[in-house]
Amino acid sequence: MTNNYRVVKIRMLLDASTLTAVALDLSSGLSPQDRYRKLLDTINQLLDCDACALLLFNNDQFKPLAINGLCEQVLAKVFYIAQHPRLEIIARAGDVVRFPADSDLPDPYDDLIPNQHSLKVHSCIGLPLMANGVLIGALTIDGFKPGMFDQISDAELRTLSALAAASLNNALIMQQLESHTGQVNVNDQGPNLTTDMIGSSPQLKSLQREIKIAAGSELHVLILGETGVGKELVAQQIHQLSPRHSGPQVYLNCAALPESVAESELFGHVKGAFTGAISHRKGKFETANHGTLFLDEIGELSPAIQAKLLRVIQYGDIQRIGDDRNLKVSVRIVAATNKDLKKEVLEGRFRADLFHRLSVFPLIVPPLRERDGDIPLLAAFFVEKSRQQLGLQTLILRADALELLQQYHWPGNVRELEHSIYRASIIAKADLAISMQGECTLTTQHFNLAVNVSLQPPHRPVLKVDNQLSLHQATLDFQRQLIQGRLQKSKGNWAHTARSLHLDGGNLHRLAKRLGLK
Repeated sequence: MTNNYRVVKIRMLLDASTLTAVALDLSSGLSPQDRYRKLLDTINQLLDCDACALLLFNNDQFKPLAINGLCEQVLAKVFYIAQHPRLEIIARAGDVVRFPADSDLPDPYDDLIPNQHSLKVHSCIGLPLMANGVLIGALTIDGFKPGMFDQISDAELRTLSALAAASLNNALIMQQLESHTGQVNVNDQGPNLTTDMIGSSPQLKSLQREIKIAAGSELHVLILGETGVGKELVAQQIHQLSPRHSGPQVYLNCAALPESVAESELFGHVKGAFTGAISHRKGKFETANHGTLFLDEIGELSPAIQAKLLRVIQYGDIQRIGDDRNLKVSVRIVAATNKDLKKEVLEGRFRADLFHRLSVFPLIVPPLRERDGDIPLLAAFFVEKSRQQLGLQTLILRADALELLQQYHWPGNVRELEHSIYRASIIAKADLAISMQGECTLTTQHFNLAVNVSLQPPHRPVLKVDNQLSLHQATLDFQRQLIQGRLQKSKGNWAHTARSLHLDGGNLHRLAKRLGLK
């Protein structure tokens, strides 16, 4: 496309009728995240840029809301203007900013554009987004060739800036209104929900939608998932998005609760009820009245406490230890466990009636190994968090180290990933102090030192096949060995074995019977 043709195209797209249509489109009933994406698609169509980003400004920092042409890790970053001179100039300019092609100021997106190793020479525009004279965000627009936007006037760019500012401001106002009224839009998958739940995988998006549906009701919720998947974050989101969000949210770890004090912790006691009861004390239910009580590791409660908990759920009243009076409470219970409660019920360790009361709305949090493509985003988020905690000017995750993280199976899930990145960052900081280099870089060696076992993919055993067998028999023998190996690795867990083989559980059981394994 010649430069003159490109300018004519842009001028046609920037005429009044087109911009009016764009403005109406951006103000339609879209979720904030869809509105942000549509805005960037519009910018890309108008300017033929190679990359652009919409940023939210708050407390001297920019947080990406949507990106186009940049690596997905950008969405997990926070850009402090004191550390990014280009963004600081945009924040303080109050008008269109054009950076010279030969500018030596570092670009905030260095190494964050796919297949681009350098942004030393390129076209770069910054548009501050204002609402009522206050900076609320910015648009950054990048091109790989110098002079790409020279023929676009500042007046035309100001028009785009005004449209973008209006779109962002409307989205922020709607979010504030929904927050104050307790209304929840189940179609909204905007940045509020992903603030603490980082990722864009289909598995996480499905969970986010279920959270919003569950949050809008008064039903009790049971959160299921392995250790470290983020069950507490799910509980926090349910409370924050619920009509009870202005009430208290109370946390209790049932696994750390000795049976001797469990009843007092939950329901409270009066003075003199037992030795050591020197004053009246509220329990967690009273404290959580008109709010949410999060019972973590609920599968660890004793049968006696389970029975008392069931009564509270059924009748909505509690009785302090040593007190004959009943106290009415309005508490929503959100429970979580890493146990298979159905199995616990069948084996008599958990009450069936309590299980059915709690699991009116079950939510299953997927393990990290099943969240397709979320590791780069999570890693970028934890690298940035580690950089801030350790007071580092820069902390860079090398591409080969990221590839290593994506290959590992993460039995400890998101929590293990976070801790591994923090430990690797500490080691990298120590290496930086010794080498006196300019940048702190996370390498594969740092990660292999930071975890208890090597992150390298495990050795894959070679399956033996008898060359004298027919093709059919050899295939059966291969399947038999493969299933036996996976079953042994899963410690006899057939459900886990089925997931590792990408098979339906019922199909695996039938195949195992045909192969003589069951």
